[in-house]
Amino acid sequence: MARQSSKQPGRRKSRPRKTETPPARSLPQRLRRWAVRSVLLGVAFVALIVVVFALVNPPTTPYIFAESRRLGGVERDWRDMEEIAPVMARSVVAAEDANFCLHWGLDLAAIRAAMESGGSRGASTISQQVVKNVYLWHGRSWFRKTLEAMLTPVVEAVWSKERIIEVYLNVAEFDEGVFGVQAAARHYFGVDADALSPTQAARLAAILPDPKGRSASNPSSFVRSRAAAIMDGAETIRVDGRADCFDRQSGD
Repeated sequence: MARQSSKQPGRRKSRPRKTETPPARSLPQRLRRWAVRSVLLGVAFVALIVVVFALVNPPTTPYIFAESRRLGGVERDWRDMEEIAPVMARSVVAAEDANFCLHWGLDLAAIRAAMESGGSRGASTISQQVVKNVYLWHGRSWFRKTLEAMLTPVVEAVWSKERIIEVYLNVAEFDEGVFGVQAAARHYFGVDADALSPTQAARLAAILPDPKGRSASNPSSFVRSRAAAIMDGAETIRVDGRADCFDRQSGD
């Protein structure tokens, strides 16, 4: 009996299909793709660090870390806004940025005035100082100032005004190795931040932005005069409403 062939007539052996390899991207295309990815990653990173510190107290800052290493430690004790005398917040705003509640991080009028005076006067808002202290480094380079100007509106959009003041009061330097209003209140006056009097608060605000060259407990005539002006300014912004965005007692 003839053996039947295992091959079935009429059926051809299937051949594997060839996959078409996509054409290689040119160098400009690869560079554009890399640039887009870098920008997106940068935006995501900035958004993350801004959101995180809106909710979590910064454990340190680049400057505090550097000073701690240099000095072998610093004085710092975080206090929430409710644990700080309201007059202290009004005093630093009156001293550093009286229109704090009226701008979105950059005070354009102050910037124009600074440019017209040839740069002899400062134009940094409290929001800008917070961005510099928390995220960046000290210095006068244009690169740092550009980063500061880009980050400040983002912080203003995410953080509340009260949060900005709270962080500012807790990271500002008040003497060599003394950071934050609680450490400053203990260092200069032997009281806690919630017990600061209007005069004490004004003197702490008066030593900014030169805390290493001025003293709040042994004030020079300049510091005394500046503190008196700050006391008047703190009361003025309480009455006229320019403290309403951060001070719950300003309308009392």
